[in-house]
Amino acid sequence: MLALSRKKGESIIIGDNIEITVLEVQGEQIKIGIEAPKNIPIYRKEIYLQIKEENKIATKTNKENIEKIKGFFKKI
Repeated sequence: MLALSRKKGESIIIGDNIEITVLEVQGEQIKIGIEAPKNIPIYRKEIYLQIKEENKIATKTNKENIEKIKGFFKKI
């Protein structure tokens, strides 16, 4: 089980077949436990969004590089 301390209102993005258990509440913080199959990634929402954005940037960069390479071989 993965246990995270999170503030009220923050989210965790999870796939199917997952059980979330509130373990502890201290003021504005809630400690939760997450049970999920090992093949399902679990992220805090802000990290998940950063990964998505970085993947978007990497994909765009790769597409631009591929086009540059194609252009180079057309000149030869």
